[in-house]
Amino acid sequence: MFGIDSSEFVVVALVALLVIGPKDLPRVMREVGRWVAKGRAMTRHVRSGFDEMMRQAELEEMQKVWAAQNEAIMKASALPDPGIAAALASETAAVDSDWMAPPPARASRTLMTGPQPEAIDSALAGTDAGDNATEADATENAAADTSPPAAPPAPTPTPALASPPPAPSPA
Repeated sequence: MFGIDSSEFVVVALVALLVIGPKDLPRVMREVGRWVAKGRAMTRHVRSGFDEMMRQAELEEMQKVWAAQNEAIMKASALPDPGIAAALASETAAVDSDWMAPPPARASRTLMTGPQPEAIDSALAGTDAGDNATEADATENAAADTSPPAAPPAPTPTPALASPPPAPSPA
């Protein structure tokens, strides 16, 4: 601590005890402690300011390096002909506008309520689909009826107290 050996520290403590006296020694030690704390705080503040300046200098240096690298990359990837650049820009704009355009309107899908597809196909083929159509209707209607079961009734909430219970009266 402060480059003082333990034997030297004991000698300084004994001299302080003899010079200051046992009555004022605690007050003096508190005051010395305050001064040491202030010195450490000032040192910490100066050190943090110095570290911040170093960090800023490093960031500025890194930004210069990145800017130089970015410029080199941009020069290396530059298009040789201005006509190609204009064509590429217009093509990119066309792709972007197509991508941003709303999708085309689609025909809405509605459920068929009439005869099922098998009955229509057999009617177009010229065959009588009488029994086949009713069997197909029965199977498709049974398969299509997959509605979820009815939900159980919601529980009734418990009634809340109208007012808090009365406080006991002092006796």
